[in-house]
Amino acid sequence: MRREITGYSNPTVKYLRSLREKKHRKAAGEFLAEGLRLLTDARECGHLPELLVMAKTREAHTLLDVLEAEVLRSGGEVIETTPDILSKITGKSNPQTVTGVFKEFDTSLAALDRDAAPIWMVAESLRDPGNLGTMLRTCDAVGAGGLILVDDCADPFSAEAVRASMGAVFTKSIARASWDEFLPWLRSGPGQLVAASLRDAVPYRGAEYTKPCFVLVGNESQGLPESYEAECDLRVTMPMRGRADSLNASVAGAVLAYEVLATLEK
Repeated sequence: MRREITGYSNPTVKYLRSLREKKHRKAAGEFLAEGLRLLTDARECGHLPELLVMAKTREAHTLLDVLEAEVLRSGGEVIETTPDILSKITGKSNPQTVTGVFKEFDTSLAALDRDAAPIWMVAESLRDPGNLGTMLRTCDAVGAGGLILVDDCADPFSAEAVRASMGAVFTKSIARASWDEFLPWLRSGPGQLVAASLRDAVPYRGAEYTKPCFVLVGNESQGLPESYEAECDLRVTMPMRGRADSLNASVAGAVLAYEVLATLEK
């Protein structure tokens, strides 16, 4: 179905705006993704938006034509509206000319196949959605199976996280669990848990990584709880040559993930 929206008070506009808030996303089980590149990545990974919203003043593009046709063929809805209304929906003064509404994915641990990849990333109490999206992007770059979010993490389906993931929210598995759920799941099968630490740690280069390797990153300001570090199979340390005493959480995860990858590929 195709239709046009011209009024700010339209119920669909109000609903789409509500998806910018976590409580409404959770209630609806849906989230927004913005931009033709992001939506094309989603389509190529088998994810089509249920609703596609486009600015009437958009420039013609073959990829957008393909996306629109597939959404309509799958029974989805296409809406044309003004750039101003699209700005209200996305909350951005200069929005992309297209945005889509997607169903949230299954984020249970049971949905994961730990044997699907040699590396997985795990974030504990990661609060910044930009860091979360960046970790998803790292997962994609190193061929990780996905990202497991432990305890009170930012919402992976927030607009900020989706944007920062550069499409990896559609290419990588995402799971959410408490530590008390994650640890028994991890120990129920093969898996080495590795974290950057200063406690009884060995240099991260040359460490004995084994697959599947689960790279654990802690909260941006507090790091990992000591009791969580104690459960790790391997704790590694990274040299800090300057005045800073730590790396950004997502950067540390990326550095460690690439070292793990290099070791496992030898």
